[in-house]
Amino acid sequence: MTGRAKLVGQIAAVGIVAALLALLGWKVLKGNEDSAGVGEPAPSFALDRLTGDGELSLASYQGKPVVINFFASWCLPCKDEAPILEQTWQRYRDQGLVVLGVDAQDFRADGRRFVERHGLTYPVAFDGKGSTLGRFGLTGFPETYFVARDGTIAAEKVVGGIDAGENREKFDAGVEAALARQ
Repeated sequence: MTGRAKLVGQIAAVGIVAALLALLGWKVLKGNEDSAGVGEPAPSFALDRLTGDGELSLASYQGKPVVINFFASWCLPCKDEAPILEQTWQRYRDQGLVVLGVDAQDFRADGRRFVERHGLTYPVAFDGKGSTLGRFGLTGFPETYFVARDGTIAAEKVVGGIDAGENREKFDAGVEAALARQ
């Protein structure tokens, strides 16, 4: 390869890297336009049930407050918060609250083992490919969203585990907000 061809190749490679960095920077600054904020409609979805047959859709819970928890079986904080989600379901379901788990970017068999191991009785949907994550604006696992009876986001999402500290306070406040909003 001649010196000139080598130089052109290096310039092209640097140009491609610069373009990719610019694209990344634009995406970070732009943010996720699909994510819903407080008071906005929750993004709709319909997914297969993790266990059993049929689909679970957010629309089927219209008129009920819903806590949506996105998790994966391989996520350590998800394991820590699972008992709290089950306790919340048991405590508030008579008031109409639905806890809805969404097992995402996971293998179905691993998700089923997770549900069994943690004794989860609330409904769990399976999103193996993660098709719902962008619509909600997820940044990682776990994340928890609160939907009011009218289908709008009732409170600020909780990013990370809900088992202690500030996140536990945000979680409890989110549950109360979802129950309170008509």
